[in-house]
Amino acid sequence: MKKTKDSATRLKIARGHFDRVIRMVEDKEYCIDILQQSLAVQSALKRVDEEILSNHLQTCVKNALSNKEKDKQMKEILEVFKKGRK
Repeated sequence: MKKTKDSATRLKIARGHFDRVIRMVEDKEYCIDILQQSLAVQSALKRVDEEILSNHLQTCVKNALSNKEKDKQMKEILEVFKKGRK
């Protein structure tokens, strides 16, 4: 439960930064400043993704392996990574 709360908190913080990026674009602020903020948001989202994946591996996948559903779990994980590369 704590990990879910931590992820939600991180996402809310990222949302706040993203809102700032939108305001910066609307206010026509300096491009490099906008890019730096945008990269920070992307980095924060990647960290949340890593946290969620780690939690998934430690819970759902671990349980699936013991329940012999490993092929299904592996396919799901691979599909997520394929989407992330597009």
